[in-house]
Amino acid sequence: MASAAAVLERLDAPPASLLRNDACDTSPLAPPPAAPFSDARLARDAITALIDEAELTPKPALVDRRGSGAHRDLDLAIMRRSAHALEPTFAALARTARRRGEPSALLRTELAQIGRAGEQDMMHATGGSNAHRGAIWIIGLLVAGAALETCSSASMRTHGPGAPNHPDTSRVCTVAAQIACFPDRFAASSDSHGERARRRYQVGGARREAQDGFPHALDVGLPALHAARARGLDENTARIDALLAIMSTLDDTCLLHRAGLAGLHAGQRGARRVLDAGGSSTAAGRVALDALERELLALNASPGGSADLLAATLFLDMLAHRDASRS
Repeated sequence: MASAAAVLERLDAPPASLLRNDACDTSPLAPPPAAPFSDARLARDAITALIDEAELTPKPALVDRRGSGAHRDLDLAIMRRSAHALEPTFAALARTARRRGEPSALLRTELAQIGRAGEQDMMHATGGSNAHRGAIWIIGLLVAGAALETCSSASMRTHGPGAPNHPDTSRVCTVAAQIACFPDRFAASSDSHGERARRRYQVGGARREAQDGFPHALDVGLPALHAARARGLDENTARIDALLAIMSTLDDTCLLHRAGLAGLHAGQRGARRVLDAGGSSTAAGRVALDALERELLALNASPGGSADLLAATLFLDMLAHRDASRS
């Protein structure tokens, strides 16, 4: 299969009529987005979010700086390689979204082609390990949504004279959800671990999360992150508590695939116990977090879906706080 960059080359010559109607046309009448929200910048933000999630420590039964968690085929070095291999994919997703200018069936089809090529790039970089398949879907849609939103000044929020404009994260999620609701017309019948778990246990999975507007990132992860910061907690602790908040309510298909309902309930209840103890910054919370990890490791279960949505949370948080001087 061709790489994401090669797929983009094939897609990158739309008819002139499409270019004339493109809301993000880079002609003098429609200037390109500011550098903080360029395709390259959005791609780097996506990679930063993936790496920040991977490096966050301690996470229950997930790859982090301590080790591989419940994963035998992954480690931190592999996660980093995978993330970096996806940078061209995310840039291609942003560029294609801007070129099309609005959510559509055609855009959905093109993004899917790029995503599948990116998945092959990831597998090549990791030696066959699935480090970020779910993240390509979740983060990829958000990158496309951000690209569409930031090509229009009407969608940006201004924080005073001279301050950089920022996209409305709720609008980014809404636009990404609109894209996700179109069918992928050329997708092969999916038999992924997550899809099998979704069908067996009748849960929404990553597809429903996207089509619903990423509620576990927008309405759970981000508020938890902001609340922890407001309490004066350090950034590492704030991010751990955001992960736990997501885990406490998400029907995580990674947990379901690995350990069934027992694994899902262990993850949800254990995360709630940590939060009820005051979060991971308290002595009681740390004891509960250690107990949660032991239970998940005993079940060989890992909350990978929650990890993907934490990365989505971090990506949205970066969008909301982008400083133009960092472009």
